[in-house]
Amino acid sequence: MKKLVTLAALCCLPIAFAHADEADMKARAEKSKAAIGEFFGKLKGQLEAGMKEGGPVNAIQVCNTVAPALAKEASEKHKMSIGRTSLKTRNPNNVPDEWETMVLNKFAERKAKGEPLDTMSFAEVVESDGKKEYRFMKAIPTGEVCLKCHGENIDPAVKAKLDALYPDDQARGYKLGDLRGAFTIRQAM
Repeated sequence: MKKLVTLAALCCLPIAFAHADEADMKARAEKSKAAIGEFFGKLKGQLEAGMKEGGPVNAIQVCNTVAPALAKEASEKHKMSIGRTSLKTRNPNNVPDEWETMVLNKFAERKAKGEPLDTMSFAEVVESDGKKEYRFMKAIPTGEVCLKCHGENIDPAVKAKLDALYPDDQARGYKLGDLRGAFTIRQAM
């Protein structure tokens, strides 16, 4: 009887581990969304203040200097690496890696099938340099205000500032509702 109970307990272990992994993934996703929400909230506030103070030209400076500092602060606070990336980058420090490129392309496919960008995300555990890592991305839709610096018809003063700060800028030509990029998270397991 004792062997039967032990055998039954061992048979249930994979189910218990799968449930624990599922619960861990769900908890990590919720923490990732919260960290992104906090980071985006602070960044949006800084961008709005920059726009009020000096229009889009001033807001570009926020993206250039304040956004990386806010990402670093949020990364340290939440013990995960938080950033932004896109298939058409402006800042060379935000170029997507192979995994991020794959997810961004999947986001574009999902959008083409009618899925809304504002709720689109993806999470996965990947192995990197022999270590498991939790990866998470949340899509960034192009909003009305984004078009001032990322749209098709950019003011000449904004273009000049962008050209000065980002000579290899690819992040232009977006339309309202386009996939602008994604917030991206990496966390050691």
